[in-house]
Amino acid sequence: MTQTTGTVPPTSPRTQTTSARFPADDAGTTTLVALDIDGTLLGAGVTVPAVTADAVRDVRSSGHHVVLASGRSLVGVLPVARQLGVDQGWVVASNGAVVACVGHAFAGGYRLEKVHSFDVGPVIRLARAALPDVQVGVEEIGWGYLVDRPFEPGLVNGQQRQVPDTELWAEPAPRVILRGDGVGELLEPLRGLGVTPTPAGPDWVDVTPKRLSKATALERIRERIGVSQRSTLAVGDGVNDLEMITWAARGVAMGHAPAAVIDAADEVTGTIEEHGVVAVLRTLTPGSVRRR
Repeated sequence: MTQTTGTVPPTSPRTQTTSARFPADDAGTTTLVALDIDGTLLGAGVTVPAVTADAVRDVRSSGHHVVLASGRSLVGVLPVARQLGVDQGWVVASNGAVVACVGHAFAGGYRLEKVHSFDVGPVIRLARAALPDVQVGVEEIGWGYLVDRPFEPGLVNGQQRQVPDTELWAEPAPRVILRGDGVGELLEPLRGLGVTPTPAGPDWVDVTPKRLSKATALERIRERIGVSQRSTLAVGDGVNDLEMITWAARGVAMGHAPAAVIDAADEVTGTIEEHGVVAVLRTLTPGSVRRR
């Protein structure tokens, strides 16, 4: 494992600083660049830093495919794609449950390529039985969430409509949010239902259909656009990025990522405050650094 930029604790084996590249015989080939959003492209704010947006545009101008791959719903991914100038291409939302093609020719600016939905009723009933006060959100693609009670501003993307439990599970959905103290204890029981629970914080679990991740969606896109597996790059910072980072030929963890993510990566870059993702992107366009 190598370090692209930033600092690493003295106890870490990652002591070499490098401007990592793909193997020499892959130089100049088209790369699929998968980028997480929150904690990778965006910090606490809602605006992508200019230096990051510039780096993404340079990578796309060089002919590489930039694919945003997020745990966010599609309605939360699309505004970030617009900020980055990704007006043609692919995005992965809801931890791999939703794959969309973005473009001006499509109504609303996107076309759904693949949606994995599941019966959310058993998930909600299990959660309610264990944690009666658990907060529930059921994703509606391109709109927002059906909720049992509203989430605070900024916690979910899109609109919210409060409904009774029977309406929450009336239709299949790509993702369910479970929020509350103790939801981490539901991971194994949820897996027993044949779904994919992914912790997104101490009091938050995202639930999607079985055997899905950002990596499964990215592999679908890779095959569709014809990029070699050895020309894949992924950058992320969360537990939901683990499969994506190990899937990529070059998997990079942000410097502030938890130990499990850093240990799974080929490289570690700087933190979000250090614009670590920019250092990685610049290795694909070494002659295009912009002065501001």
